[in-house]
Amino acid sequence: MPRYSEERKAAVLKKLLPPESRSVASVATEEGIANATLYGWLKACRQQGVPVPGKRKTGDEWTADAKLAVVIETAPLSATELGAYCREKGLYPEQVQRWKEACLQGAGQQEAQEKAARQQRKKDRQTIKTLQSELQKKEHVLAETTSLLVLSKKLEALYGSPGQRGRLTSLNERTRLLKDFDEAVASGAARYKAAELMGLSQRTLKRWRYASGQVAPDRRPQAERVTQPHQLTQAEETAMLTLCSEPEYQSLPPSQIVPRLADQGRYLASESSFYRVLKKHRQLNHRGRMAPVRQVTQPTSFTASEPNQVWSWDISYCPSAVRGEHWYLYLILDVYSRKIIAWEVHDNESGELAKRLMERALLRERCWHTPPILHSDNGAPMTSYTLRARLAELGMLMSHSRPRVSNDNPYSEALFRTVKYCPAWPTKGFTSLGAVRQWMLTFEHAYNERHLHSGINFVTPADRHQGKDKQRLLDRRAVYERAKRQNPGRWSGDIRCWEATGSVSLNPGRPQEIEGNKEAA
Repeated sequence: MPRYSEERKAAVLKKLLPPESRSVASVATEEGIANATLYGWLKACRQQGVPVPGKRKTGDEWTADAKLAVVIETAPLSATELGAYCREKGLYPEQVQRWKEACLQGAGQQEAQEKAARQQRKKDRQTIKTLQSELQKKEHVLAETTSLLVLSKKLEALYGSPGQRGRLTSLNERTRLLKDFDEAVASGAARYKAAELMGLSQRTLKRWRYASGQVAPDRRPQAERVTQPHQLTQAEETAMLTLCSEPEYQSLPPSQIVPRLADQGRYLASESSFYRVLKKHRQLNHRGRMAPVRQVTQPTSFTASEPNQVWSWDISYCPSAVRGEHWYLYLILDVYSRKIIAWEVHDNESGELAKRLMERALLRERCWHTPPILHSDNGAPMTSYTLRARLAELGMLMSHSRPRVSNDNPYSEALFRTVKYCPAWPTKGFTSLGAVRQWMLTFEHAYNERHLHSGINFVTPADRHQGKDKQRLLDRRAVYERAKRQNPGRWSGDIRCWEATGSVSLNPGRPQEIEGNKEAA
């Protein structure tokens, strides 16, 4: 195998590395060196942290020797020299700082012991949590299933198939139904499930009792029937039914029958009255091959023209250094200014924790008496009774994403991506709950006060929240106008747009498209 001097090796590598970046095949032909040898030299350079053309490893994938070499090389550098060094090597200063801290942590034996202890603690916590959760679920499900089964057997034995809603019920029947309902609830069944099994609403069962607890009789038989002076008579209804059954009109809907009668100079009733009478006599059913009209739910849309009008919030995972363990980041965002209003990190998801966060956010923004609209997805904490009840007391309107639609809460999802793709984000997870909170405290200040947000024309969320963005954008426009006057030949058109972003809409609709569809129909 031929041996090459260091001088020739350096000359050949100069051709392969930037700025020349020639291909291995061309250099091998020119120098008469095997391709495998050149690839071996490039691999050695890549492991040493030298920028090599083609596919390269990220900083976190470098070997331990290369990371240690970077730490040693950057130790005497100033902040400015460190920035230039990192750009040359394709690194972030935060990565170099993490490698330096890792070198100072201690011997590998201590790290192995800590890892074993973390794994054991994680295993114990998971075992306890799983057993407790399974026990609670099984006890609750067993009690509820048993009570509902007993209730269904009683109803089937006494009443057979469920009757029609709204039918008259005697006092004895009401008493027996309420007794069965109370027994089922006391045995562990949910009130709404027991009422649904009985074919009644909770409101009806509550109305069947007086405030004293005594069962109230059905008072509908004693009610006075009021005859409206303008209502249709029986003869008029019969005439309408007879007309709709005639051969000339039997295949037409009331929307076609009423105009035809008007052309003949006849008037029996309005179109809505025809529909109502046909429905009353069970003659209004869907006919033909066309599918019935299906109501499509439109996305909830709100527009914010100033801060604290529309908030968006969500929960995301913060990974731990232990595989499978994570913490929950609760975060509230102002849709207009993109400012982080409030955040908290906990070890579980809970409606009670979300309620406390909302109260703190309202106090912090001083909008307790004029609460904003709160948008979120359909997660368990977002739809919990604890949170909904508290927000209803505060007069805060809630908005939720449509089921199975992942992009109805875009602002919170975009902010979570900004958080997790930050260069300072620890790729191997956080060491403790306190470390997550400390990191988020630093990130919140950097994001609100220093981050130039592209969605609001590159001003900080704090400036837009405080109304300072317009003056900052005017100053930028003045700078560009002065530069254009000094050298107008460099501008073929107008200067860059430095206008303030206007109102922001949550899931905005498309008015022109909607109007166009209506006109086309």
